[in-house]
This record gives sequence, structure tokens and C-alpha cells, in this order.
Amino acid sequence: MAVIRSDRPLDWRQIAAVAAGAPLELSADARARIAAAHVLVEQIVEHGIRAYGVNTGVGALCDVIVSPSQQRSLSRNILMSHAVGVGTPLGATETRAIIAAALNNFAHGHSGIRLAVAEQLVALLDADCLPEVPAFGSVGYLSHMAHIALVCIGEGHARYRGERISGREALQRLGLEPLVLDAKEGLSLVNGTPCVTGLAALALARAERLLDWTDAVAAMSFENLRGQLAAFDAESLALRISPGLNRVGERMRGALAESGILAAVVGQRTQDPLSMRTIPHVHGAARDVLSATADVVNRELASITDNPIVAGTPEAPRVYSQAHAVGASIALAMDGLSTAIAQVAAMAERRLDRLVNPLVSGLPAFLAEPGGTCSGFMIAQYTAASLVAQNRRLAVPASLDGGITSGLQEDHLCHATPAALKALEIIDNAGRIVAIELLAAAQAYDLQTLDAARAPYTDSLWRDVRRTVPTYRDDRPLAEDMALAFRMIADSAPPPLPNPGKMRPAVASAGADAGSEPDAGANPTASTTPGVAARDLRSAA
Repeated sequence: MAVIRSDRPLDWRQIAAVAAGAPLELSADARARIAAAHVLVEQIVEHGIRAYGVNTGVGALCDVIVSPSQQRSLSRNILMSHAVGVGTPLGATETRAIIAAALNNFAHGHSGIRLAVAEQLVALLDADCLPEVPAFGSVGYLSHMAHIALVCIGEGHARYRGERISGREALQRLGLEPLVLDAKEGLSLVNGTPCVTGLAALALARAERLLDWTDAVAAMSFENLRGQLAAFDAESLALRISPGLNRVGERMRGALAESGILAAVVGQRTQDPLSMRTIPHVHGAARDVLSATADVVNRELASITDNPIVAGTPEAPRVYSQAHAVGASIALAMDGLSTAIAQVAAMAERRLDRLVNPLVSGLPAFLAEPGGTCSGFMIAQYTAASLVAQNRRLAVPASLDGGITSGLQEDHLCHATPAALKALEIIDNAGRIVAIELLAAAQAYDLQTLDAARAPYTDSLWRDVRRTVPTYRDDRPLAEDMALAFRMIADSAPPPLPNPGKMRPAVASAGADAGSEPDAGANPTASTTPGVAARDLRSAA
């Protein structure tokens, strides 16, 4: 289904949908707003109204007047000089997200580009012919869009049907001509916050899916470690005001409903370790951060982030050359999301450590075959610990990096795009940590000594894992299993949680809430990853 940019701005879910491959269309009123804004630029040029980047230089050259005859050269040169990205190119989804966010910004009707420029970008999306965009080199917002815009004028490089081709050839294959940019179009194409906003929408989508998986995998670990269901008691959790906390509590009650294992151990411990009994508190706090971040990203998508902004009427055009392109709020939000996901992943590693540690698990050491010749998950926990440490380093706030550029003209930098890039990296690292916990929890079920039934939901998750990877016996490189589990988490939602209100609790006094509503985060259309054919090892449990 196409995503349509109409009179309403796109939200982060729509940006993520376009990033995943949905087509983007501009409605008639969006196209009219884009065209009307270009008329304003034409009037500004005609009447010689001083406007940053229209008839002046940019950055520290903002007081240098550019004559009408030089304005097209200025637009082209801005792309050439601002295309300074370095490093590995962004993936297709990241590039599509940025283009979608840029088109959303143009459709506000305050950028001043011609409709033909927007249509060129839409055509690239439609054909999935995507500019090559180096990931690094931005302190704010310039370089990524410059590399995208290069292809529109027949420069730079693009990826099309698996092939790297020049920008000019990319346009030829699509039956398009290179654009000759008018006044302001070069600056409009590189400024604003589409790069961070597009990447932030992807981060939200990936973080939301990860948090759903983390709840599900935590339920498996909790059951294997024979926790006390009182940790998820609805009445108790309601005493703390947190939508996320109470939602996670409900999800855990649904995931563990009818667990024979947990019914058999009720009351055996006064308190579980914090990595078990604070699942609602830590996962819930991350969900609250996710919700707050989503609000920031949606506000950014609803905002005009150009510099300058054109407004007014053709008879009385106005120019606002202030700082709307600076993404301070979204940089802070991305830093906050990074920290939240890093904390959730750090606690997942602590549960993993308990699963493999025979001093606390009650299971064979490192979930390995006995006898000392097998290491099992011993070193996989090292990998998780390494990724937790890497996340800790990455979670240092990018928004505090600062710096000075453009001859003291730009002497405060928010590093919004780097904040989004490192959030994406932290989310990937967290997914790998949770994937290792998923494998370990499945292995723990195979080695359980307690003769009691798993909860129906955790049993279904165990079966999903075992359809993809068999029990581990040091008979193959464990890294391959870890990669398969990560793809399960990265590429699909976990199975939808049951409605706890329709299931019999394991023990009524253990905190299950018979009156709970269906889980708000369940995705009824989600399916499990098909995986690699493997035997069902239920008999090995």
C-alpha cells in the first residue's frame, strides 16, 4: 500500500514503511504547496530580497552577495562541496528513509524547490534506484542529502538492481534527465533534518520490535530460572505510574500464563535477582522512552526545518533565516533512546549469565554436554559482555560533542545525525545480545530437570527456535546459530502474545491478572522466521 503525503505530515511509522519498500506518493495539495513555495523564491530573486543561500553564499560566506547569473552555479556547487561523506555507504532502508523524510519536509511548502526536483526523488524511490550515501562525516545534516541530491543532477553514484552505476547512468536507465538546479534548490536539498529524522524513524521501528522480542525472551529466561510470578503482579505494578512498566507486566503475565514450571516453584524464594524481578521496570522504562522519542520524531516531521524558510505571498514574500535546521531536540531524543536500549540489553546479558552459570541456574555448566569436553555457551556469554561494553561506549551522548565549523559561523553543533546512527548501531548490538539469550533459553529448556510443563507461549517460542536451529552440542560453530537467531529478531516480530484474560493463571495468588485486556503491542499479522529446516528436538528437553 502506498504512503501518501497529503495535507498531513508523515509520521514515523509511515517513514519506516517507505524505508521498507512502500511507495511514496505526493497528493495534489502537497504538489501544489511545493510549487507555490517555488513561486516565492522566484519573487525573492526578482525583487532582490536578501535571502541566505538564495542570493548570498552559505555558512561563513553568508554576507557575500551572489548575482542572479551565479545562482544556478551556487546551487550546483553546494551539492559538490557538501558531498563529503566517508565510510561504508548506508543501506537501502536507511537511504529510503532519508529521502522520504526530505520529501515530507518539501511538502510542507516552505522549501522553494521546483516540483520537478521532488518528482525526481520520488522516481528514485519508485524504481528503488538509490544514491550511494557514505554513512559518516556529518556534524548535523549536510553530507547525506548532498550525496542523494548528486544523483538528481547526474553526478555521484547509485545502486540499481544490485549494480553500482554513475548518477548519470542511473537517470538514463529510468528515462530521466539530470536536473539543472535553480536558485535555493541546492541549499534546500542539503539542509533541514531529513537525515536524522529518517534514521530516527528506522531506529524507532527497530527498537519497538526489539523490545517486543526482549519481553518474550526474558519470559523464557525467567521460566528457566524458576522466578517468582509475584514480580508481575498487576496490583503491585499499578502502584508505580508508568505506562511502559504496566504494559510489560501485562505482557509477562500473558507470556507465562499456565506455566507448570513456575507453578511448581511458587513461594520458594522471597525475591528473585534484580535482572529477573525488574523486567517490568527496566523494559517498561525503555518503552516510556520509546514513546517520548516517537513524539519528538513526529513533531520533527511536522516541523519546517529549512534554512531559510520561505513564506508569505508572491506579492509579499518573506524569508526566515534562523536555526530551524538545527536538530537539538531530536539529537537529545536519539541519545536517550540509545541509553534506554543499551540498558535493556545489559540486563539481558545478566540473565544470560545466570542461565549459563551452574552456581545459580541449577542447570549443567554453560548449558553444555557434561564431561568437560564441551564449552557450550561459555564463550557466547563473552560475546554478549563485549557487545554490552561496546554499547556503553556508544551511548556517550553525541549531542554533547560540540565543535566549531565554518570559520566560527557555526560554533555550536548538536550532532543529530551521528546520534541517530549510533542509536541504530546500539539497537543492532542489543538484538545480537537478545539473540544469544534466546538460544541459551531454548537450550536451557532442553536441559531442564524439573518435570513440569512450559507455558504455552514460551513453548511455542522454543519450538520456533528449534525449527531453525537444533540443540547445541559443540558440533558446529555457535556463531552460525547466533546469526540465525539475530535474523529472527531483526526481520520479524515475535509471535503475538495470548490474551491473559482468556488463560488460566499458573497460580492465582502468583500475580496473574484474570481481567487484563489483550496486549496492545501484539501484532496479529506477524509470523515467525521460516528458518532452516531442523528436527524438532522436543524429546531432547
